[in-house]
Amino acid sequence: MDFKIPDTPEELFRQGSQQISKMNINKWVPFIIFVFVVLATALTSFYTVETDEVGVIRRFGKYDRTTNPGLHWKMPLGVEKLDKVKVKRNFKEEFGFRTLEAGIKTRYSKQSFDDESLMLTGDLNILDVTWIVQFKVKDPMKLLFNVRNPRETVRDLSESVMRQVIGDSSVSEALTTRRVVINQKAEEKLQAILDGYESGIQIEHVKLQDVDPPEKVQRSFNEVNEAKQEKEKVINQAREAENKVIPEAKGKAEKTIRESEAYALVRVKNAEGDAAKFLATWEAYKFSKDITRKRMYLETLQKVIPKAGKIYVFEPGANNILPLLKLNEGVQQ
Repeated sequence: MDFKIPDTPEELFRQGSQQISKMNINKWVPFIIFVFVVLATALTSFYTVETDEVGVIRRFGKYDRTTNPGLHWKMPLGVEKLDKVKVKRNFKEEFGFRTLEAGIKTRYSKQSFDDESLMLTGDLNILDVTWIVQFKVKDPMKLLFNVRNPRETVRDLSESVMRQVIGDSSVSEALTTRRVVINQKAEEKLQAILDGYESGIQIEHVKLQDVDPPEKVQRSFNEVNEAKQEKEKVINQAREAENKVIPEAKGKAEKTIRESEAYALVRVKNAEGDAAKFLATWEAYKFSKDITRKRMYLETLQKVIPKAGKIYVFEPGANNILPLLKLNEGVQQ
């Protein structure tokens, strides 16, 4: 067959058309159709499900069955369609920041996300809040049939719930004491809404990353916090001094009261004893005046003489000074 290389593309197209018209392709049409049908059937019948996913089969658009990992067969040529859903993978959504590259030195996007991170607290302060939400698929069928865009749905609901929870807290609570409570409440509210939508999504974690005042007012905010801390410090020092001085004063007052009561009791008991002694002496005196008088005289001398010191008796015409019965020596001994 003579075939001359054409000089132009137009000539090449013309010669190719002539050659095709000379061939009898009618006898090849059934074979070509058969091969096409076999290939289409084979390509649309067998499918593989990975280990971290399941396959959801829809027959004419209606849910039919769920298949586990492995090689499977389905009705070909669009009668049954396959959707693969990752059920063992944890998905993560970031709010207020974006991670460009995770690793030893994680790189974050320098782009501002103030539209989703700036929030109003219950005491009308503004905070810059960043957080993450981790979730997984617990029901593939509900996910496919009830939610159009799962990730966008989770993002929109998470932002709405976090704004509500932050709005129920004061700025100091959101910065310090209520961070764990905020995580728990946001997770519970978000899961309740998703369950209400029958989304088939399970929330694993909602965790605050950073809660800070906006950058433009951060310096002033820190100064206010320092002033509040100084105020609390002075109040605590005053309370410490109060707790130290007041119990000490109360203790001294209680001691004085007890000492006074003891002194009064001693004086009363002594007075009662003296009165009882006087009455007993008076009773004895009424029955025996001489003896009682003499006894009282001797008892008085017994008390007075030892306190008198040395006693000397001078006799007229005597040459020496005589001590009286050596009473003083006996008392010393």
